[in-house]
Amino acid sequence: MAEALFRKAVEGRGDYEVASAGVAAYPGTPISRESAAILKSRGLDASAFRSQPVEPELLERATHVFAMTEGHLSALLSMFPEYEDKFFLMCEFVDLPGRGVGADVPDPIGMGARAYQEVAKTFDAAIPSLVQFIDQTTGRSSD
Repeated sequence: MAEALFRKAVEGRGDYEVASAGVAAYPGTPISRESAAILKSRGLDASAFRSQPVEPELLERATHVFAMTEGHLSALLSMFPEYEDKFFLMCEFVDLPGRGVGADVPDPIGMGARAYQEVAKTFDAAIPSLVQFIDQTTGRSSD
């Protein structure tokens, strides 16, 4: 869901390449039914999405890597310490009401449609701050 929503946020900007990977992802798994429904309601099709594990080649190409949770961030730091300067939390630059700055993105698996909607709201709040941060740190411009 994060990948699709981030792609939408930078749509039309040729200076962005967006990909997602998981610290414990099994390769080739399709998007969850709940995530697909949320994206479809927003006019986005993620039916071709397949999961991939975090690999050094992906990290080498990345300018920024955003972890969903402190646990994921710790795993990335442990597995790939040489890329530490690229790692950030998804919500590191946004103050979420009642949760603060740097809050974990909640894991919605097994929690029902409402939990997935909350995750989508978290992404809606966080992604603009990530785009702004990336633009500032790379000299990119949304113009």
